[in-house]
Amino acid sequence: MNAAASIDNPAEPRQAEFPIRTVAAVTGVNAVTLRAWERRYGLFKPLRTPKGHRLYSQADIELINRVVRLLDRGVSISQVSSHLQARAVKPDEDQHDRGPWQAYQTRAIDAIVCFDEDKLDILYSEALALYPVDVVTDRLLLPVLVSLGTRWEEAEGSIAEEHFFSTFMRNKLGARFHHRYKPADGSKLLICCMPGEHHEIGAMLFALAAHDHGYRVVYLGPDMPLAELGLTAKRAGCNAIVISGSVNPEHETLQAEIQHLVSTATCPVFVGGQTSVHQHDAIEHAGANPLGTDVRNSIRRIGQTLKQP
Repeated sequence: MNAAASIDNPAEPRQAEFPIRTVAAVTGVNAVTLRAWERRYGLFKPLRTPKGHRLYSQADIELINRVVRLLDRGVSISQVSSHLQARAVKPDEDQHDRGPWQAYQTRAIDAIVCFDEDKLDILYSEALALYPVDVVTDRLLLPVLVSLGTRWEEAEGSIAEEHFFSTFMRNKLGARFHHRYKPADGSKLLICCMPGEHHEIGAMLFALAAHDHGYRVVYLGPDMPLAELGLTAKRAGCNAIVISGSVNPEHETLQAEIQHLVSTATCPVFVGGQTSVHQHDAIEHAGANPLGTDVRNSIRRIGQTLKQP
């Protein structure tokens, strides 16, 4: 289990910042259930404010999403803790499971740092030849994106590295998107990125995953003005609007624009990505649905809203 730092010790890092209402919204697990999981099963230990309010970290949110995935696989809540602990106490097995992916990630970063498209292409093709697309996405593409962001924040990398990898993946994912072989006949989703959001890889991965789950997709790409989405969704016959974002716009601007979109759209509005976590209250207050960062959980929650299996 993740150990929580004491909120009374300022020397310890304070990474917990999300109240329980935010965590409930972005994971789909209600507050009563979260408190029960903490109290009865000790699955996590959020920090407490001086007034006793719970504060959760991004790691807590990721852990809750892992719990939800285990439950979806048929594991009972009473067995979840033992499943998580078994993985933690078997470092050799865990390393064996992670080993190939750690090596793939290292090779990918090395190729990106040298801006070597041939090496990156060989690596990507090799991974897809050995593993399913969703596994490659979860264990290679998304971790590499996170690593590039960390390198840039710590001044080890450059914006050029992120642009190089984003362009490479945009070409690859675009080819996959336009050559989809699996027919879809479910609800239709209008998917795009938040205004000012130029990193569209997350949105493209979500669009492909949604298609794999039977949704029809209208994909508009990055930096989309919210004011146009209501009419566009209506003309396209969409059942929901899904907006992806990692940017952190002004609270008032975000709330006003989303509120206007919700009032003019004839279908539900969802917001995913880091924007939906950090701007949860503004999004929810505007009448939209914050989804969080977990793709599979987001698709499941959209399905519940639209009554799609």
